[in-house]
Amino acid sequence: MKTNKKFLYTISTLLIWISLLPAQNKMEIDYVNPLIGTPTAGFMEGRDGGGTMPCVGTPFAMTNFVAQTRENKISEMPYVFEDKTIQGFMATHQPTVWMGDYGYVSIMPQLGKLKLLPKDRALSFNHTEEISKPNYYSVSMGDKGQKIKGEIAAASRCGIFQFTFPKSDESHIVIQGINITENKKAFHGYIRIDEKKKEITGYNPERMSSHLGPELKNFKGYFIIQFDKSFERFGTWNSFRTEPDINEMGREQTGARMGGYISFKTIKNETVKVKIATSFISLEQARENLSKEIPDWDFDKVVEDTGDIWQENLSRIKVDGATEDQKSIFYTALFHTMLFPREFSEYGRYYSPFDDKIHEGVSYNDYSLWDTFRALHPLLHFTHPERVSPMVQSLLQMYQEGGWLPKWPNPTYTNIMTGTHADAVIADAYVKGFRDYDLDLAYEAVRKNAMHPPYRDTEKPWGDRDEGTLYEARGGLTYYHSLGYVASDKTRESVTRTIEFGIDDYSIAQMAKDMGKMEDYERLMGWSKNYKNLYNKETGFLNARLYNGDWDKNEQEGFTEGGRWTYLFGAMHDIQGSIELFGGKEKFAAKLNENFDGQHYRHDNEPGHHYAYLFNYAGQPWKTQELIRKHTSTINYRNHPLGINGNDDCGQMSAWYVFGVMGFYPVTPGTETFAIGAPQFPEFTLRLIKDGAPKSFKIIANNLSETNKYIQSLTLDGKVVEEPFITYTQIMNGNVLEFEMGNSPNRTAFKNN
Repeated sequence: MKTNKKFLYTISTLLIWISLLPAQNKMEIDYVNPLIGTPTAGFMEGRDGGGTMPCVGTPFAMTNFVAQTRENKISEMPYVFEDKTIQGFMATHQPTVWMGDYGYVSIMPQLGKLKLLPKDRALSFNHTEEISKPNYYSVSMGDKGQKIKGEIAAASRCGIFQFTFPKSDESHIVIQGINITENKKAFHGYIRIDEKKKEITGYNPERMSSHLGPELKNFKGYFIIQFDKSFERFGTWNSFRTEPDINEMGREQTGARMGGYISFKTIKNETVKVKIATSFISLEQARENLSKEIPDWDFDKVVEDTGDIWQENLSRIKVDGATEDQKSIFYTALFHTMLFPREFSEYGRYYSPFDDKIHEGVSYNDYSLWDTFRALHPLLHFTHPERVSPMVQSLLQMYQEGGWLPKWPNPTYTNIMTGTHADAVIADAYVKGFRDYDLDLAYEAVRKNAMHPPYRDTEKPWGDRDEGTLYEARGGLTYYHSLGYVASDKTRESVTRTIEFGIDDYSIAQMAKDMGKMEDYERLMGWSKNYKNLYNKETGFLNARLYNGDWDKNEQEGFTEGGRWTYLFGAMHDIQGSIELFGGKEKFAAKLNENFDGQHYRHDNEPGHHYAYLFNYAGQPWKTQELIRKHTSTINYRNHPLGINGNDDCGQMSAWYVFGVMGFYPVTPGTETFAIGAPQFPEFTLRLIKDGAPKSFKIIANNLSETNKYIQSLTLDGKVVEEPFITYTQIMNGNVLEFEMGNSPNRTAFKNN
């Protein structure tokens, strides 16, 4: 799709209207620009957009409420910045562009002749008449003199909308309960209209990624839609590859692409309010959710309450000395790290898409684990410690209910991506002291991933998104154990699998060691070095090998979403081992330089997110400092809608940025160690929780400037930090991490350089 980038940049200046407010009166929430990352366009031809949406709701909300500019599907989000019309106001569960929606519902205000299908009912809009905040969204739609204003406020499971109509004898609100145009499985939704209660109830059983996982006969996205205005007329409609069949005054409807409508007269500037409650448990639960979250019709109170929640969450990291643009980039990134995994439980109960039953307890879902194990989950250890153990517990419940830990639940197993990085997330939380869950069950779950190949492992090639392949384990594990690598002529993405199985094995090994399971520890640590068996001395790369031990003739074979440069330094768990493979620190650093200087590094691709920090291990930390300045800059992050260089991937790109500008990064999961980068703002204050009590941790960068990007010295509470690393315990026990910055590298700032 060709995009007018000049248009994007011109419009963006109008969207950051909050920057005109006096800076001293602005709170952290005021800096968030949810439109950042919403274009499909990338920073250059062939690059992806951010895949985000300007959703409204509380942090980690179960349901996202958003204006809908197109019919979403796998590969398309419901809101795209370049679009010029609004088709609906949606309660969606689509986590990111490459995953599917499920259990959604949408509504759309309308004037004149009744139009029901999304493209037919669409109304034009202009971004100059749009406001987007975490707790509020508004847009003016339609032609002059006949404009409708739509507004959104929301909590976690329920939303409230305000539609301001012009004078009209034919005003409508169209409801779309399900919108299947193409699906590989048959789903039929249901709605029921009760004009006396001014209410529409129903459910939507569609899961767009259902072809990738198990059948769930009981799955339904239940909804209750309430109106504060009486219906003068109403009806239902049904359309599947046909023009809509309208049933005037009809009260019930089923179908694969169907809904309802209500009609009424409006006077000039009349406001009609609509509430939507959602549930995966039942209509009764949806009603209870509504009574707890939005019990009345006070729209402004919902805006205020949700705003207060966001402000408290965003102010857990305070920035001082940054520019207004930098604060918008930072707090929008922080906002993006507080959306997923999403809440999936409903006040003490949850529906499990792993055994198709209702359970007691807390649940989260939509874990983008291949991406987020790297930086997002480690960031939550600081920003949301109260959620870490419940998120681990949720993964363990999936294991109990489905038999395996998930790799990318959406909301059930999907057979997407390669490693089993729930292992790394669980082990990393365990090592950092988050243990409010069944520890024996946790070890059992991760150990199964490491020890047990999937059913018929040697009979299948295990391609990504293979349909009808119901597994959630490590495809090719049999060869990984017996040959010491995954064989490329037996299993797809073999090099990536070998590396990533090793990362997860190393992480599990740290749990095993702490639990006294030394036999497991030794085996896991041995396997974690299997990536070395793919190092080809002739090419200087990790290359695919065949079952018989020969090298695959295709040097780009065996990789996931990348090539041989993408994964060359991928063994984040054994950096010293990688250095030895290359022949020592100097040769390792030279290869790293070749990677960056040769433009092989792609910041929009997660496997390389730790690469800039590897110079610390090779005795050249000033190179890390240079690269962090470069990659936290506007080449990757901007205060514009076109503001994320690549898909944000449920907060991973944003979490990388947050760590990057703070000055440290979690390179190796399952350890307490963070690699030092370089802070990009003069001061940060982290509001932390230690042993249940609040404390603060300051990061200060003295003499920081455009030219002063190099660390001259570093102290923690006045004591010199001698190596370019800091631990989680040091941060939690410490008070002030203080950097002295200068305009040239100080090669003696740390020992062993």
